[in-house]
Amino acid sequence: MSKKIILVLIVSLLIRLIGIDQSLWLDEAISVNVAKNYSLTEIPTKFSKSDFHPPLYYLTLKTWTNVVGYSEVGVRMLSVIMALITIVIIYKIGGIGPAMLVGFNPLLVYYSQEARMYSMATMLATIAIYFFVKKKYLWTGLFLGIGFLTFYGSIFLAAGLTLYLLFNKQYKETIKLNWWVVVAIGINWPLMQQQLKNSAEMLATVTNWDLVLGKVNIKNLLLIPMKFTSGRISFEPKIIYYVISGVWAIFVMKSLSPSGLLPLKKGRSELSQYLWMFWLTLGVGIVFSIFTPMMQYFRFLYLIPIMCLAIGKNKIIAGGFLVFSLVYVLNPNFYREDWKSLVNDLPDKVYMIESFRDPVVYYNSVIQISDLRSQFLEQEVTVVPYGEEIHGVDHEKILTEQDYVKIEEISYRQLSMEKWQKLIK
Repeated sequence: MSKKIILVLIVSLLIRLIGIDQSLWLDEAISVNVAKNYSLTEIPTKFSKSDFHPPLYYLTLKTWTNVVGYSEVGVRMLSVIMALITIVIIYKIGGIGPAMLVGFNPLLVYYSQEARMYSMATMLATIAIYFFVKKKYLWTGLFLGIGFLTFYGSIFLAAGLTLYLLFNKQYKETIKLNWWVVVAIGINWPLMQQQLKNSAEMLATVTNWDLVLGKVNIKNLLLIPMKFTSGRISFEPKIIYYVISGVWAIFVMKSLSPSGLLPLKKGRSELSQYLWMFWLTLGVGIVFSIFTPMMQYFRFLYLIPIMCLAIGKNKIIAGGFLVFSLVYVLNPNFYREDWKSLVNDLPDKVYMIESFRDPVVYYNSVIQISDLRSQFLEQEVTVVPYGEEIHGVDHEKILTEQDYVKIEEISYRQLSMEKWQKLIK
């Protein structure tokens, strides 16, 4: 490898190491508790039936944690390593310019610090793109299939590449590409059926579950270019944030204008290919989400390397990505939920939505957790009202009706702990 890509990798790694020891948030705690408490055979046969993701990432994390342990840094380093591999693959495809964009992209930086499947899915999708560009379609399909077993949203990329081949009347190549994808779907089909049934039940019984999945609406559509280019940061006043991130998104995304879909100018066929990959995949995802909500920007994270390939070499955009990434990693106010600090202050018993208990269990498995919708018996109770809006729960109404009054509230990052005392009559 050249000195330039080694430098990009070093800088990319250093960025990702800043703040990597921050508190695990809910979904990360779920990942780690699964790796800690289930065996390799129990993950697909027991846990995954009640989850909404395929099991491969959890199996990989289980194997990883058997070596490095369960610390915040340890579990997240798996995603960091996969992010660095993604940068190298992009360098092999498009050279130093796109590799720099991928290494510095603020949303990729964020998700490469997260103990979830998105960095792994992005790496696998990027490897698939590498083989697709090389016209090695069986290998493309193999990594698309592995990607599907890691993250179901990867199927949109398989569909996008399939449509691209069909539009170009490459029928034999289409069969080659989808061979391993079909095998992967077949392997996972019994589990998927159970998960689809569970998802339908959640949509029917949990008040705002569709908000978690992501409807097709203007907000979710606009968040894709904004988050793809400025990451997960947000600040007040919102109008200034929207102006800054919106203008920046327009500047970056103009490289992906649909006008480039046709190779009208000499030498633009490669750009056209990346644009077709990007827009076809996103289009399939949008259409699918009209019927089954999946329209959240992070579910399309694997499109960012394709976006960077389409942009090519652009030092201004690379510099902007680096600035947004540094703004995020150097400011803890932008980090996710601070469960570590909250759990440290909790008493021996707490009331909360029980399905969101994993962070508490990770940081202190001794604490007794009772459901927020239960009957309160103690004179003083501690409540963590996290996620209650998803389940349509109003803890203040419940407690007030049982003659409790709030005596204290302590705020943490995106979290709060409340103490309530029963009135003496």
